[in-house]
Amino acid sequence: MNNKSVIAIFALCMLLISSCAKKEKKDLPKIAIAGFWIESSTFSPAKSDVNSFKQLRGDEIFDYYPFFGVDSTLRKQAQWVPTLRARAIPGGVVTKETYETFVSEILEKLKVNGPFDAMFLDVHGASSVEGMDDPEGDLITRIRKVVGTDCMISTSMDLHGNVTPELVKHSDLITCFRLAPHEDAMETRRRAVKNLLDRLESGKGKPKYKAWIPVPVLLPGEKTSTRIEPGKSLYAKIDPLTKQEGVIDAAIWVGYAWGDAPRNTATVTAYGDSKEEVAKAAEYLAKSFWDVRKEFEFVAPVASLDESLKAAIKSDKKPFIISDMGDNPTAGGAGDVTWTLAELLKRPEFKKSGGPSLIYASIPGPKFVEKAVKLGEGAMIEAEAGANVDSRYSGPVKLKGKIEKIRHGDKHAETEVVVKVGSMHVIVTKIRKPYHHEADFTNLGLNPRESDIVMVKIGYLVPELYNMRGDWLMALTPGGVDQDLIRLGHKRIKRPMFPFDADMENPDLSARMIPLSNE
Repeated sequence: MNNKSVIAIFALCMLLISSCAKKEKKDLPKIAIAGFWIESSTFSPAKSDVNSFKQLRGDEIFDYYPFFGVDSTLRKQAQWVPTLRARAIPGGVVTKETYETFVSEILEKLKVNGPFDAMFLDVHGASSVEGMDDPEGDLITRIRKVVGTDCMISTSMDLHGNVTPELVKHSDLITCFRLAPHEDAMETRRRAVKNLLDRLESGKGKPKYKAWIPVPVLLPGEKTSTRIEPGKSLYAKIDPLTKQEGVIDAAIWVGYAWGDAPRNTATVTAYGDSKEEVAKAAEYLAKSFWDVRKEFEFVAPVASLDESLKAAIKSDKKPFIISDMGDNPTAGGAGDVTWTLAELLKRPEFKKSGGPSLIYASIPGPKFVEKAVKLGEGAMIEAEAGANVDSRYSGPVKLKGKIEKIRHGDKHAETEVVVKVGSMHVIVTKIRKPYHHEADFTNLGLNPRESDIVMVKIGYLVPELYNMRGDWLMALTPGGVDQDLIRLGHKRIKRPMFPFDADMENPDLSARMIPLSNE
């Protein structure tokens, strides 16, 4: 064989390799990514606008999901097109203008970059938008009009979301968290992506059947934690069902108790290729939920604020954590209700520096923070904070004490100020911030483990605080996410509903088969 022949064969081989590589790349499915994530209370006067949301675009979206790393298997299985992921910490109702801004951007990017084989949609499910009863249902319906019915959509959600027939119809695959607190958040999102890729690569396409069952129960997350019974055993029933022939996935949504709309209720779904097994799985979970509805209790002992403080002062366990539940910003509270802090300031136990040490986290007060920054650390300050948004229960509180720490650059609070008032360290923030991690305190020079009492605006404790606690009580305090649901006064939820109608008759829990997105 002469040199020309060798060169010709080599060139032909390279051409074939190049052709195969191009073909392989071309054959990868094209999948869009979008997200809209907020839990917002209709019982809070707060409004959530564009500035309330952290917005991710392009590679920032890949960076958010650990399973989308550059060298990850899932990343290599498709041509991914990230559009927009907008996420806010829970708050008040989203303004219509804000919602339309985000939806318009998502739709425009889908139009420009389409057509798509599939889409991964990451939503919370408990958003409240001005003038709308089902924002997530509206979002996915409008997405469908752009991507068409051949595009397969996999939706991942928070188990505190709300699920309507419209959302299920336009979601070919739908799943939600199985743990509360949500330690499986990324695992759930990965499952949503993995299920999507499996259906694409196998050529099976959209699941043939989807079952949806509303369960007329509406309970707060603080009563439905999967750490304890009956939530623990109830959610443990899901995974075995997904191993059955003909069932791909199933899910239980607790629903969002602080939203007042017809969609606010618990829900069960199941989907797969066997109508009989899908229906059976959904009905089994729905009945299981209904059967234990009266067994749900708060994840920790609850008490009035006065009872909580008396117990904490008497206790020798450190830190004694008290949840200021009614204004929990991670459930949708405004975060600036001052009622609890005002009560603390009245109590003689905390008026002297030698009293029980207490950390209060936190109260927003932008003007207070501005004044503190001008005065500097070590200075004395007297200024008001709180009740800029929600003043229904108490007005702004006057804090008089020593500025012990000023910290700039927090991604949520922007600027934090620690002021020593008597025996209390009160954290005042420029923008509301939930305090969930030990570093949130130690970054401010505070040692929560050695404090007698730590009071946080939260419901059930997130893992770090839970593991840190010496003891714990949840205080029944007022606010936009009041745990006393009867006191809140829902007017638009579908009745009868447990526990509002405690003696209601057994509901119809038969499976409703939802049409496929292309039917």
